[in-house]
Amino acid sequence: MSREQILAAIDDEISKLQQVRTLLQGSGNKLSSRFSAGAKPRAKRVLSQEARQRIAAAQKRRWAKQKKEAAAK
Repeated sequence: MSREQILAAIDDEISKLQQVRTLLQGSGNKLSSRFSAGAKPRAKRVLSQEARQRIAAAQKRRWAKQKKEAAAK
C-alpha cells in the first residue's frame, strides 16, 4: 500500500466517523425531543361512562372468580 492510499483510507474513515457523530448528535435523546418547546402535549384520553361501567363490571367478575378459587382451596 502506498502512502497516498493509506492517507486516502484514513480520510475515508474520518469522514465516516464525522457522519456518525453528526447523526448521533442530531438524534439526541428521544425524551428531549418529545419535551422540546415546540412539542404539543398529548390530549388526555376520556372514557365514556358506559366504558367505565363495563371495565368496572369486568374487574368485579375477575375479583369474584379469584375469591371463589381462593375459597375452594
